[in-house]
Amino acid sequence: MATVPDIIISAIGEIHLDGQKLDARNWTVTQGDATGSSTSASAAFEHLKQQQPLRHIVVGIIGPRDATDEQLEAAEQVAFRLAGYGFTLICGGKTGVMHAASKGCHDAGGLLVGLLPGSKPSEANEFVGVPLPTGLGEARNMIIAKSARVLVAVGGSYGTLSEVAYGLHFSKPVIGIANAADVDGVVHIDSVEEAVNAVLEALFFSAVHPDVEEGCKITYSSVK
Repeated sequence: MATVPDIIISAIGEIHLDGQKLDARNWTVTQGDATGSSTSASAAFEHLKQQQPLRHIVVGIIGPRDATDEQLEAAEQVAFRLAGYGFTLICGGKTGVMHAASKGCHDAGGLLVGLLPGSKPSEANEFVGVPLPTGLGEARNMIIAKSARVLVAVGGSYGTLSEVAYGLHFSKPVIGIANAADVDGVVHIDSVEEAVNAVLEALFFSAVHPDVEEGCKITYSSVK
């Protein structure tokens, strides 16, 4: 089981992960001086978003069309928080959890890409920033899983389970909340705040370990 990297902000404002300098544009690390102060993932991202846009970092939010009130609220809050860091969010672009996530992202002034199963942009809900018709039906689930650096599964359904499976197959970290699928590899988190923090830690992990085959198996600070 891998752990999230140690995060340091140097005296000149650089982020270092496990003693290596973060190249935030390419989301990789290089050798560098790691002298500085330890910090949290959330504080490091607050610092980064002041330095440069983070639109190139894509996080997926997946979940059922027939969602509970709890799941809709969780999806909206998670999307709002993540969009606040300047990430691009991606989802299926339609109803249920997808609609809630789109609204949360929109309300935070963020950008959400909706990968639609059909062939018409008008299929997207009103909060989607970039509607992308694929004409692929449920096969578009694979593209969502492949495109995101991290997936947040809010609740579960057969369609969501396929996205979770694709995410794990592609070695993407999958954070589960609000009764997400109980599948080996999904890290279940109890609250929105902790789920968002786990996403941030997973993003830093992916910068240090871009080719890890089991990138989903990470020990997060929010998981005791």
